[in-house]
Amino acid sequence: MSHTQETEPRPMWEAGPLHGRDAESAALDRLVAEAREGRSGALVLRGEPGMGKSALLDQLASVPDARVLRVGGVEAETSLACAGLLQLLWPLQDRIDTLPEPQAEVLRAVVLGGSRVADRYTTGLAVLTLLADLAEDRRPLLCLVDDAQWLDQVTADALLFAARRIAAEGVVMVFAARDEGFDAHGLPEWRLPRLDRDASARLLAGYGLAPGRRNAVIDEADGNPLALLVFGHARRHPVGNGAPHLSIADRVLAAFRARIAALPERTRLMTLIIAAEGRSDSPGLLTAAGSLGVGLEDLQPAEQAGLVAVDGTAIAFRHPLIRTAAYQSGVLAQRVLAHRALAEASSDPDCRARHGAAAATGPDAAVAEELEQAAERARTRAAPAIAAGLYRQAADLTPDPSGRARRLGAAATTALESGDVDEAGDLVSRAERLTGDPAARAWLAPVRAAVEFERGDPVTAARILIEHAPDAPPDTAEGMARTAATYAWFSGDAASVREAAALLPLDPAVQGMAFVVDGDHGRGVPLLVEAASRAGGGMAGVYAAAFVGDDETMLSLVTAEAERCRREGLIGALPEVLQMLARSQVLEGRHRDAEASVAEAEAIAWDIGLRRRVGRLELVLARIAAVEGDADRCFGLAEPTVDSGVSASCVLSLLDLGMGRHERALDRLEAAWAGPGRHMTALLASTGDQVEAAVRLGVPERAAEPLRLFRSWAEAVGQPWARAIASRCEGMLTGEEQSYADALALHGQSGRPFERARTELVYGEWLRRAKRRTEARAHLRAALEVFDRLRAAPWVERVRGELGANGDAPASAPSVSTRGSELLTPQELQVVRLAAEGFSSRDIAARLFLSRRTVEHHLYKAYPKLGVRSRGELVRLDLGTLRVAGGTSV
Repeated sequence: MSHTQETEPRPMWEAGPLHGRDAESAALDRLVAEAREGRSGALVLRGEPGMGKSALLDQLASVPDARVLRVGGVEAETSLACAGLLQLLWPLQDRIDTLPEPQAEVLRAVVLGGSRVADRYTTGLAVLTLLADLAEDRRPLLCLVDDAQWLDQVTADALLFAARRIAAEGVVMVFAARDEGFDAHGLPEWRLPRLDRDASARLLAGYGLAPGRRNAVIDEADGNPLALLVFGHARRHPVGNGAPHLSIADRVLAAFRARIAALPERTRLMTLIIAAEGRSDSPGLLTAAGSLGVGLEDLQPAEQAGLVAVDGTAIAFRHPLIRTAAYQSGVLAQRVLAHRALAEASSDPDCRARHGAAAATGPDAAVAEELEQAAERARTRAAPAIAAGLYRQAADLTPDPSGRARRLGAAATTALESGDVDEAGDLVSRAERLTGDPAARAWLAPVRAAVEFERGDPVTAARILIEHAPDAPPDTAEGMARTAATYAWFSGDAASVREAAALLPLDPAVQGMAFVVDGDHGRGVPLLVEAASRAGGGMAGVYAAAFVGDDETMLSLVTAEAERCRREGLIGALPEVLQMLARSQVLEGRHRDAEASVAEAEAIAWDIGLRRRVGRLELVLARIAAVEGDADRCFGLAEPTVDSGVSASCVLSLLDLGMGRHERALDRLEAAWAGPGRHMTALLASTGDQVEAAVRLGVPERAAEPLRLFRSWAEAVGQPWARAIASRCEGMLTGEEQSYADALALHGQSGRPFERARTELVYGEWLRRAKRRTEARAHLRAALEVFDRLRAAPWVERVRGELGANGDAPASAPSVSTRGSELLTPQELQVVRLAAEGFSSRDIAARLFLSRRTVEHHLYKAYPKLGVRSRGELVRLDLGTLRVAGGTSV
């Protein structure tokens, strides 16, 4: 029987053009074409090993007239903070000083080996600014990241932050990653499909295989390009190896192991040392190899076999699976020797710790100490996830149980800092099982409590802190009791608040909380006011002001804190700050500002992994939707957070009240009052809703007790808005006109325009019923103006109904919104306002964590929507009434 003669194959790594990747190539070409027009884009290429991700990056890197930056993740360097950033920044050192401070300072620390890389998200902002500046010459800038699943945490965070925020710079960022291990939430992804038989056959065309052999290789490779190359190159070896149950990657790995096994012994040892090191250009690699009697000359057979590439003293495996195969081919004793030699040869303490751990065959106090020091360095370089892993390794190698428990506790703390609550919980549980010492358990208690709080159980968190505080050192015990009181306050656990107060008899804030949860506002509120005055600036002062309903102070402090975070680049702190700022803006009736603040906070929270914060932010938007009568949006935003208790109940009851569903509103608020959170400001401030619902249902007695507590609280805090609501409620219950007059006088001393408009409405209703139509008309029209400005549709309809009954039905009320402003996005709104205040594009970019080109892009889009042509014309607009498109969509 005749057959086709097989010819010598071409080298395995010279496979020629890409086959079966036309769609992927076209998508990348589109990104480059858009970059040439000034638009930016990012893409994640996903696929199992060998699917051609690196080949696509190589193809993209050959684009003419483009600047290319490349970063490659290295499996051995995942525990080395900033390793990938150093690759990126090393050739760009001359550009770092051109960046704004503190961005330049952050990147200098990366390149020069500084001890601290501050807020890790500031590093991302610095990378964004650097990439945008590099693209200023209008050439596309391509940032290509291979093996992204092996990036160290700081590098991954920084590059992803930049990728999520590029818009109009002419920058393309493409990440190649395996299917698991690289969370690129928010970026478009493209999973590489397997090659079909036709593309597979074209890829194998250069190997001159007989048809039967070619078909067998195609069947075995199952559309994996690397497998086609490997199996095609090894055509004389049996295909399949009797293991059809193995994955393609495992079969390719087995093929590489077979090829390594055929190498000379000295070559195998040299490839093992390179695989153990992981870095192709490690200065200590050849020293370690020499100590084991091998060197560069021993690599020639591996180079001829197409397994490694040697360029001077830089050595690299042709594919990560070859590295894995080389490492697995060594027996345990050889691996230990290789890592020990590398540890002794390394001048980098982090690398020395890594190799020392790999060489350890049992507990080793010295290696554990080196790992702990490496963890502390990672922590100061804003890499808590890396630090957690190193602390965990150190604990595993620690001989004594108490030391192991201490290091596990440190691992749990840093895991919590990185946002990995489940990992932190597992680590602290392991630590707790290792010790019964009360002092050690007290040291672990804050971590355990924080885990329970993040899991949604603040009651348990408070109990843990109170139980263990007596066994902690005095300063630590005070902090634990104070935190326990705060947890208990927000969860409505009055018993724990009292116990915390017993532990801190001289702390005015905790003592004040204890009095207030028992309804003793006369003694409790002055103490909280004292605590607020002591708190000064920062978020402690913001929350203290919120406790006592001091809107003016809260807004002033939180605005200053947001400015500080922007000025110092503290991105990680901003979502919480912006949440409180948005809450203050809602109270001030600045709904559009609040939506813009929430939009920015949500974008940052998603960017940096603070997913739990998003639900709290959405509750702010839910209140705006409740005021505006947008039921679908309100329920969509508030219902997922109903488990958070009081705040969600108050929001939904306000929606019900506006829609005329008084029974439902009253039921919600009564349920909230029956729960443990009756002392909370949100519920106290909703007393006006409860009284109105009860009065309109004809059952005012159902609101008597809440009103009594609210009146007591309002008199104690002395805030005009609170006293105004109390007076309005008195008027609704008693029908006394003086109560309404008192309420309006007090409203004149405070903000909260929505509440003032409600008082104008109920007073206007009272006047109409008293046949005093002219007076009624004035108050109803005042209410209509505010409700219309706030777009409070159900309340506008109520006022119009009253005006109609008063014989004065108006035409459709004109909107005071600025021309074209319905089309503005939240970022456009923020950019426009800052530009109107005189900030330069570069200043705005630094404040909003964007690039300068993106800022100018937003201005370019906003001008025609607003009917202006320049920054100078912005000052003529009423920027306080600008509305954003789609609520909060960016």
